[in-house]
Amino acid sequence: MTQINKKISIVIPVYNEINTIATLIKRLEDVDLGLEKEIIIVDNCSTDGTRELLITYQKRHTIIYQERNMGMSNSIRKGLAASTGDFLMKQDGDLEYDPQDIKKLIQPLLNDQADAVYGSRFLTSDNHAAWNYRHLLGNKALTFVSNIVTNMYLTDMETCYKLYTRELYNKVTLKSNKFEFEPEITIQFAKARARIREVSISYSPRSYNEGKKVKWSDGVHAIWTILKIAYFSK
Repeated sequence: MTQINKKISIVIPVYNEINTIATLIKRLEDVDLGLEKEIIIVDNCSTDGTRELLITYQKRHTIIYQERNMGMSNSIRKGLAASTGDFLMKQDGDLEYDPQDIKKLIQPLLNDQADAVYGSRFLTSDNHAAWNYRHLLGNKALTFVSNIVTNMYLTDMETCYKLYTRELYNKVTLKSNKFEFEPEITIQFAKARARIREVSISYSPRSYNEGKKVKWSDGVHAIWTILKIAYFSK
């Protein structure tokens, strides 16, 4: 792939991902995005050996160690604050999302067709993994509420894969600490009148037995975050 004089910063918040983080980092290192890559890993005080493993990556990537568990959104904010890229995004510490799909998100930004590109798990795809149905309904419900308050149609507001420009990120103010990052940044993008596009991506959902951490209560909190930011924040 032809190299473009731009940098992409990929922030990985992790908490107890010893079974997946090494494989994920290798996939991110190996994928050719045509851009300079900056990988920033923020460990949220893991206790399963993840923290010790990350020490071995300190010469290749930026590693930030939280002194205590501050919540996923807090870790993302810490990583974004340390980033230096022209394009910014988050990558979950598991293997649900395929780094090869990041290529799809880059092009609309390079073509100046968007300020942010969302990788949708719900657009038409010929490779569809079976979801936990209740988790699927929760995702769709959150996207529905977000669409109502923003008057902006998205199929997958909760997607991890959101790639956006540094210019757009500088227009938003993020404050959340737990799992409400996705609705918070989407509402902020809408307030900033960002041009948002969606592209289809693959998805391999993991079960709660495999380490999935989001609970139904996080969905309730996310809805409150949407309403709070949309109607009560400046």
